[in-house]
Amino acid sequence: MPEDLSRHSLQFTVNGLERRLVVTADERLIDVLRNRLGLTSVKEGCGTGDCGSCVVEADGLTVNSCLMLAMQARGKRVLTLEGLVQDERLHPLQDAFASFGATSCGFCTPGMIITAKNLLDRKRKPTEREIREALRGNLCRCTGYMKIVEAVKAASKAGGHR
Repeated sequence: MPEDLSRHSLQFTVNGLERRLVVTADERLIDVLRNRLGLTSVKEGCGTGDCGSCVVEADGLTVNSCLMLAMQARGKRVLTLEGLVQDERLHPLQDAFASFGATSCGFCTPGMIITAKNLLDRKRKPTEREIREALRGNLCRCTGYMKIVEAVKAASKAGGHR
C-alpha cells in the first residue's frame, strides 16, 4: 500500500509540554491547538490574519495561527494564553486586564495578552505609543483600547515580563 504523503509527524512544544501528532499537510496551527489539543483561548475571528484573535507565540515571535500551517511549528516552542498561568497564578497581564476592565466580550483578549506579553518581554517599560504600535494587529470592537493600554502599562510596572 502506498504511503500517504499528505500526513506528517509533528513534534513541537506547547505551553512547556512536548507534543507529537500526525497532521495533514494543509492543517493549520489554530486547528491543531483548538480542536486537537483543546486550547480554546486561541480564537478564529477572521481566518485571514487581520484581527489578531488567533495570535500565539512561536519561538518568541507572535504569529497568526490561522495563517500558519501546523507543520511550520515543527520543533518550535508555542505559547498560548493557557501557558501563562504558573503555579496556579495568573500572569501579571492577566491580572491587569481583569483589574482595569480591559475585556468586554473577551474574544480578542487572548491574542491581545499574548501580543502584550511579547512586547513586555522585549521592552520592560514601553511608552503608550509603543504599546499601541505593538497592538496594532489586534482588533477589539468593544473596549476602545484605552483600558487595554492602561492594563499593559500597569503590568509593565508590576513585572509583566515574567
